Amino acid sequence: YVAVGNEPFLKTLNGTYDAMTLPALQNIQSALIKAGLANQVKVTIPLNADVYETASNVPSGGDFRSDISDLMLKIIKFLNDNACPVTINIYPFISLYNDPNFPVDYAFFDGFSSPLDDNGKTYTNVFDANYDTLVWSLQKNGFSNMTIIVGEIGWPTDGDRNANPTSARKFNQGLITHLSGGKGTPMRPSGPIDVYLFSLIDEDNKSILPGNFERHWGIFNYDGTPKYQLNLGLTKTGTLIPAKGVEYLDKKWCVLSSTANISDPQVVSSVSYACGHADCTSLGYGTSCSNLDAPGNISYAFNMYYQEQNQQDKACQFPGGISAVTTKDPSAGTCRFIVQIKSDPDCFVKNRLYHSED
Repeated sequence: YVAVGNEPFLKTLNGTYDAMTLPALQNIQSALIKAGLANQVKVTIPLNADVYETASNVPSGGDFRSDISDLMLKIIKFLNDNACPVTINIYPFISLYNDPNFPVDYAFFDGFSSPLDDNGKTYTNVFDANYDTLVWSLQKNGFSNMTIIVGEIGWPTDGDRNANPTSARKFNQGLITHLSGGKGTPMRPSGPIDVYLFSLIDEDNKSILPGNFERHWGIFNYDGTPKYQLNLGLTKTGTLIPAKGVEYLDKKWCVLSSTANISDPQVVSSVSYACGHADCTSLGYGTSCSNLDAPGNISYAFNMYYQEQNQQDKACQFPGGISAVTTKDPSAGTCRFIVQIKSDPDCFVKNRLYHSED
């Protein structure tokens, strides 16, 4: 598949990409036809689930969002005419994040205390209901047989009170079990459903405008260690296998100096600088590092910057002597103070050259 853009019709984008998405899709398809690859490679647009909605709160009320309905129907027709799939990203976590009154057990797959009845079809989880709302939206507009791909689905492990390894494992394992054996949804019971689990590792530079959780969708930590056990049905042991041969920098961390005064104005500006150049989204209410006290928060920020800078001496020399290097691991409880992994300078240079030429 060739993905054209990613969630271009998000409401928060205010129509920025409305005019260019369909022409881009048509251009890519034309290029595939000219290359003789149109039968082997299919184009699609990964769409956010907010491109459709239901006024009745049940799937059968589904239809495409009124403000983009005409455009969506043109895109759907184009995809259908070229035997291409509709790709949708479904995130039950976002439903829970956006609505504090959203029923938590409806987001998972182990039973909902108040199943949703839709003309005799029963829904016990939001994934099935969301998917079938799209099925109804397509069916109402004459595209009942289109292939649907779930391009992204998953659960974050940090950055929000509902984002943690326990919930992530519960959701992802529940999803895999729910879909195993080719099981479908009430509207398409025969299945199977083509699903891409998001994601492999965290993205520490990803935009956090939607929320701090955006950087924590990975199943693996930055160093290739599993965050939790997950049976994908791909190994004899049924467990995730950590990356092998990972080498770390020295076991040392940058922390707030024992002689520093946390009321020193330079502390605030230094933390701001550190978090502006490294990822501090594990700090905050309900996160993995919410158990830290004020000095711990400051130390975490300093260390993230220090490790991001590959433990360069100057990276732990904040103004006023407020920082210091320690060889005692400051990790506490669920809060992990990382040590950076070694990188190959030659590989880095080659990568830079490649991207420059590209």
